[in-house]
Formats: sequence, structure tokens, C-alpha cells
Amino acid sequence: MSRIICVVNEFITEAHKRQIDAVAEKHGFSARYYLTKEDAAGHLEDCEVLFGHWRSLLAEAPGLKWYCCSYAGVDPYQPPFHFPEGVLLTNSSGAYGVTIAEHILMVTLMLQRKMPDYTRIIRERDWTNDLSIRSIQGSRITMLGTGDIGTTFAKRAKALQPASITGVNRSGRSPDGVFDRVVPMTQVDSVLPETDILVMAMPSTPETIGFMTKERIALLSPESILVNVGRGSAIDQEALMDALNTGKLAGAALDVMTPEPLPADHPLWDTKNLLLTPHVAGNMTLGYTCDMTVSLFCEDLENYATGKPLARLVDLSKGY
Repeated sequence: MSRIICVVNEFITEAHKRQIDAVAEKHGFSARYYLTKEDAAGHLEDCEVLFGHWRSLLAEAPGLKWYCCSYAGVDPYQPPFHFPEGVLLTNSSGAYGVTIAEHILMVTLMLQRKMPDYTRIIRERDWTNDLSIRSIQGSRITMLGTGDIGTTFAKRAKALQPASITGVNRSGRSPDGVFDRVVPMTQVDSVLPETDILVMAMPSTPETIGFMTKERIALLSPESILVNVGRGSAIDQEALMDALNTGKLAGAALDVMTPEPLPADHPLWDTKNLLLTPHVAGNMTLGYTCDMTVSLFCEDLENYATGKPLARLVDLSKGY
């Protein structure tokens, strides 16, 4: 009797199914596919492996042994949520670096080259064209978070010749040697005053919630910009809005915020020099991201079936 894999993802194509089936059948598994959690409801009792991103389905799979989340962030599975004991949890870290790195570059260039101002000018049918702009070339970049997103961005940013790229992580160790230097999070206060472009790509953990406090935002130069593609909970939003509205920070771009979706009357909408996007930097709208997510699942399915360690095993006590 075949062991059952249940795939519950809205982006799965026929090509993805063939890719998963090839690995599954080689190892005596049979895969079933559902596009939504509603489609899958009531069909997971015999599921051993679940590949998806709806945590409500975990309660419907009493025989589950491995859950592969098709997202990179796994904060919804942390306490107070009770993740099933004895079930392996992996994520899809490695699939999102390209799309999020390109998003960071897009909003950084928009802020540096005053695109929000020029959008307003053109909308008003004006012809002002002398706004002072800045370049990534010669800028000092600080990257909070040096995982897949941070390293993928750093590799691309280097081509634009910044003065330096500093990584900040828990260990202070440099991954892949792509950063000019890496410092531990305990030393971030010494780095912020020397930062022109601050990029935040940190997972949600007890250490990162509220990490960018009012005091840390004040350490940034009035000429600095801040980009957050990690989690909205990492920033004191009130302090950020105040810094932007009073000219103590040159600009910011937020793809993540608190709460989400952002209420229509929230003051973030009217904050000066702020670019907002509705959590789109790393969603499943780029085909490459979808393809990579499936490929990473197949890689770990091979590991799971042959008794090897899973490559993207999550430690919920750390949050990644």
C-alpha cells in the first residue's frame, strides 16, 4: 500500500505534479493534490507527508510525520500555536531570495532616485526635474539578517558598487563570504550610525520582535533609508512614522507591517516619504519562486524517503 503525500498549494501546475510524482513513486509514495484548504478538508486522515501552508490542516492529519511549509517564515507555527509533537517541520527557505532581493533593489532605487516625488509631479502634470537624488554606489549598506534573502540581495547589490555591505546576525559569522563584514546583533548599535541603507530581513523570533526601537531608529542618519521585508513586528512603527514625518529619516519602504492587512484609516498610509506594498515581495506570484519551492520539497522528499536529514528542518525554539 502506498504511503500518502498530500500537496495543498494553489500554485501547483501539471509540470509540478509530474516532478513530485517522479520522486514519490520511486520511493513507494502516492501524491494527492488539492488547490485550497477547503478542497483538502476531510481527505488528510491517511496523510504521512503534507506540503502546503495552511496550518489549520494539521489537525486533520492524525498520521502526519512531516509537514513541509511552502513559505519561508514559520512564525504562525510558534507558540501559542501547538505544533504537533513528533512531526517534522521544514520550510521553503531558499525559494524566495531572488524575488525579495529584486523587490529590495526596486524600492531602494525608487527612494534614492525620488520616484515617489516624481510620480506625484507627473500626476500633477508638472515638469520639475531637479530633485536631489542619491546612488547605491558609494553607499554603506547594513543587512539585518544574513540568510537566503540577505545573501541573495548582497550578491546583487555588490554589482552596484556600494562602499560596504555589513551583515548583522546572531552569530557574527559570515555566510558565503558575500559581506564585507558581519557583526553579531549585540553590536548593531555601533553599526547603525554608519548606515546609509538599512535592510531588514529577519524572521519573527523573541529576539527580533521590536528590534528596531525608537532609540535605534534615532541612531540612523537623517539621510538614511530603511527597507523592511522581514516582519512588521520588528519595528516600532510609531517611532518610524515620527522619524519620517519630522525629517529625521530620509525614507522607508515597508512590505510588512502591523497589522496586516493595514486598516484604511491607519496613519502609515499618510506617512511622509514612505513606500508601502501589501506583503508582495515574497509571495507566490513569480513563477521561479513556485518552481524553486517544489524543487526544494522534492529534494527533501528524497532525503525523507532515504532516511537522510532534512535540509530545511526548522527549530521552533529559534523560529527558523
